[in-house]
Amino acid sequence: MESTNKVFTPHGGVSQQLEQKLGELQALIRACGSALVAYSGGVDSALVMAVAHQELGERALACIGVSPSYPAREMRDAVKLAEQLGVPYRLINTEEYLDADYAANPANRCYFCKSELHDQLKRIAADEGWQVVLDGNNASDLGDYRPGMDAARERGVRSPLIEAGLTKADVRDLARHLGLPVWDKPAMACLSSRVPHGTPITPQLLRQIEAAEDVLVELGFQQFRVRHHGEIARIELPPEEFAQALAHHTAIVSGVQAAGYRFVTLDLAGFRSGSLNGVAATAIPLLVDGM
Repeated sequence: MESTNKVFTPHGGVSQQLEQKLGELQALIRACGSALVAYSGGVDSALVMAVAHQELGERALACIGVSPSYPAREMRDAVKLAEQLGVPYRLINTEEYLDADYAANPANRCYFCKSELHDQLKRIAADEGWQVVLDGNNASDLGDYRPGMDAARERGVRSPLIEAGLTKADVRDLARHLGLPVWDKPAMACLSSRVPHGTPITPQLLRQIEAAEDVLVELGFQQFRVRHHGEIARIELPPEEFAQALAHHTAIVSGVQAAGYRFVTLDLAGFRSGSLNGVAATAIPLLVDGM
């Protein structure tokens, strides 16, 4: 895509310390010369993309990995933001679902997914002369189990947010300061994260989960997960949104059942990012309520 060379407009103030970190981020990216940015539309990679465009112009290219694990609505939003900012972008079709190691859905599934993406980006960089590949990992990610980061490191992918010492809170503050509309966007892990480890991942299963989650999107929910447990769809929402879910329970049940689930449940424990980490395929959710 050709850039329209738009520039985002900073607004609002940040602390001197955060201004210094922004300066470090800008210098790090400027020194790259040219860069491919692994961009998903989330706030972290959006910040890297925006600063890369600011510092490198046409020598920065946002690369959006497209696969069954990436909701189509997220892809559309990612493209929309890149176009709003005038950032050149490219859709990269990945096929991690063809990798038996990924499809088996082990605890380190993300390693195989990111290996596929970064192998493709490294090939593009080598073929076209891009100097580096950048991702959106931030300093807060270092305290979490993220096997995908190992795949990135092995392939020489750089994480400028980590190098500049930017935490998740810092990223949101800077994104707001720079006028990025996704500054408060909820984190959205890939659709495969909705499936207990050991349950095989197939494109058909991911499409089923996506269709169920689209029902919640259409009803205005923003922070949610539809966890897959065979015939059961276990919906996680913030507890303060339970009343809204119950008010729309007929539409939720009919829509999620139309996606292919027999039972639709609301998890009384509420939304928890990564709630399936370490959960085997045979585990049964305990805190659920039939709708």
